[in-house]
Amino acid sequence: MTTHSRASRTTRERAKAERADALVEAAARLFAQHGFDGVSLEELGSAVGVSGPAVYRHFDSKRALLGAILLRASSDLLAGGRHVTAAGHDAQRSLRELVDFHVDFAVRSADVIRVQDRDLTRLSDEDRRTVRRLQREYMELWVDVLRAVHPDRGDTDLRVRAHAGFGLINSTPYVVRTRREVAVDAETDALLRQILSEMAYAALATP
Repeated sequence: MTTHSRASRTTRERAKAERADALVEAAARLFAQHGFDGVSLEELGSAVGVSGPAVYRHFDSKRALLGAILLRASSDLLAGGRHVTAAGHDAQRSLRELVDFHVDFAVRSADVIRVQDRDLTRLSDEDRRTVRRLQREYMELWVDVLRAVHPDRGDTDLRVRAHAGFGLINSTPYVVRTRREVAVDAETDALLRQILSEMAYAALATP
């Protein structure tokens, strides 16, 4: 293979990967707005400038596209959580940074959270099992940190706390939903993040 042909192949592969990423982002937005069943292949393709059938060049089905959304989100959460806990900070700081990390994810990925809330059951069995496994591993990171913060608490107590913290932070989509309809400046965005972080940390750190 010549240098020119290799470069052309790399360019095509990069363009294909970028189109697939654009489809994942567009699908998250459209599924969040209209539900999995409320979005057609034609609408998905149109959102990124291709025909409906062209979506099949990147994903085998609309369900596979849903899987890509939730698998990527779950993998990103686990990777980010591991990065926080691997830093070796004391328990309180680790908890604070886990909270801040999850708040940032929730604000940036409000559509994804709404899709999971509503359409998780529409995943294929394999994708659903994988998403659940990744979520359990992410939960265990939180439980380990909370165990260090509250060494006198049992595992059931700690898991309840972690789930409650997720519930508080993951309410973000129902705030962010209205942010698309109005201009939100950097100061307002920072305030939203601060409020969510402070409330979640206070709830989780309280003895």
